[in-house]
Amino acid sequence: MVKSELMKYSCPLGKAMSALGSKWKPIIVLVIKDRKLRFGELAVRINVISRKVLTDQLREMQTDGLIIREEFKELPPRVEYSLTEKGLALLPILYLLEEWEAKFTTEDYGSEKSCGVLGKEKKKEVGV
Repeated sequence: MVKSELMKYSCPLGKAMSALGSKWKPIIVLVIKDRKLRFGELAVRINVISRKVLTDQLREMQTDGLIIREEFKELPPRVEYSLTEKGLALLPILYLLEEWEAKFTTEDYGSEKSCGVLGKEKKKEVGV
């Protein structure tokens, strides 16, 4: 089901999944957290995403009310991204999803690379 079809329904879960329906949006939310980041900083912190996909995801998130895009009229041009109240409210939910996965996983993730955005110290910042 495509995003536009999900948005037609009045189901809150359908609308939520539409807003977070990609693998990158939750990661972007976790990387931005409670600070302002420039596009280049986001691209470096999430180095496995292409700049085009990052741009597309940020535009969708802005449309869905998850992030604020702030432009500064400077040379060179500067743009900063931060989470809206709606975006900040996702942080505890995403931390709970991480705990849920950790509880039911039987694999040893010790040999895999850590995503580096979901440490215990991060959870304390949002009161989880």
